[in-house]
Amino acid sequence: MNATIRPEQIDETPEVDNDLAAVSEVEAGIRDFVRNDIAYLRRPAVTAEAAPLDANAEATVNNVNSLIQRVAGTSLAEIEKLISELESLRDLLHAEGQRVQREISGYAQLSQAAMKSTRMIADNVTQWKRAADGLRNG
Repeated sequence: MNATIRPEQIDETPEVDNDLAAVSEVEAGIRDFVRNDIAYLRRPAVTAEAAPLDANAEATVNNVNSLIQRVAGTSLAEIEKLISELESLRDLLHAEGQRVQREISGYAQLSQAAMKSTRMIADNVTQWKRAADGLRNG
């Protein structure tokens, strides 16, 4: 698992250097763990009850676990931050949806009131016109 980095790809920020160092530590820990695991498989078979727990292997496992937790910790924090931002955005969109529904309802009521007023005016104008026609003919 070798990675070559070209000089033009290297970013000179300390954050990138820290991330690269953490990734290198994790890779080294995983490599050591795999080597120890393979060495364990090459040893003669011993029953699980009789085999003592290798302190070096346990330390390596603990080291790998702590490295993975350190590297993953930043990612998990970013994911949780993103989730909280998305939740607040969802709440905002829900509130805005309700506001738009209220506005549409208000406009519908206003439109109905305007139509009733227009009908009343048209009916009154028609009655006045009939009355005026009746006075002229009469």
